[in-house]
Amino acid sequence: MPRLYTRRMRAVHPAPQGGPLTIGPRLRATRLAQGLTIAQLAEATGLTKGFVSRVERDETSPSVATLLTLCQVLSLPIGSLFEAPEHEVIRLDEAPHINFGGSLVEERLLTPRSEAGIQLLRSVLDPGASGGDDFYTITCELEVLHVLSGGITLRFPQHDVELAAGDTVTLKGREPHTWVNATGGRSEVLWAIVPAAWSGSR
Repeated sequence: MPRLYTRRMRAVHPAPQGGPLTIGPRLRATRLAQGLTIAQLAEATGLTKGFVSRVERDETSPSVATLLTLCQVLSLPIGSLFEAPEHEVIRLDEAPHINFGGSLVEERLLTPRSEAGIQLLRSVLDPGASGGDDFYTITCELEVLHVLSGGITLRFPQHDVELAAGDTVTLKGREPHTWVNATGGRSEVLWAIVPAAWSGSR
C-alpha cells in the first residue's frame, strides 16, 4: 500500500541581484511621458544634449548633484530610480536548479525566489523518471501541470491520467498524487503551484 506524505521543495536561498543598476531607461521614459525632447531637458538642466543622451543609455554615470537636477526638472522622486522593477526576467540557463523529490528529473525554478504568489517549475524528465512510488501532497491551493513535449502519467490513488504534449491538468492542493514518465523518451513539463510552496521571503 503506497504511503502518503507531504512534499516540500528544497529551499533555494535568495541571492543578490546581478548586473549593473540601470537608471537611464526610467529617466527616458519619464521625459517622454512629459513630452520633453532631449534638447529641452538639456536646456532646463544646463547639461549638454550628448550628456543627457548618454545618461539615458546608461553609457555614463552622473554625479549625485546632476542626478538630483535631472529628477527635479522631471518632478521624479530620486528614490524611484532605485526601486525594484515591477517585472523580473529569468533566463532559462540562469534559472536555479531545485529538487522537488523526483528521480531522473532536472528541475528549474522559473519564477523569482522571493515570489510567494506562484511558483513555476520546468521539469525535464528522462525515460522512467518518476515522483516516487508513494503518493504525495503539496502544501498549496492549486497545482497545474502542462506538458510541453513527450508525455507524463499522473497517478492518483483511484486512477491514472495520461497526458500528452499540449495537455494540461489542474488539481486541488493536498490531493494525493505522483507521476511517471513511461513514454520511453524524454519529456518536458511545466508545474505551476499556487501559492508558492516555498519562497525565499519566508
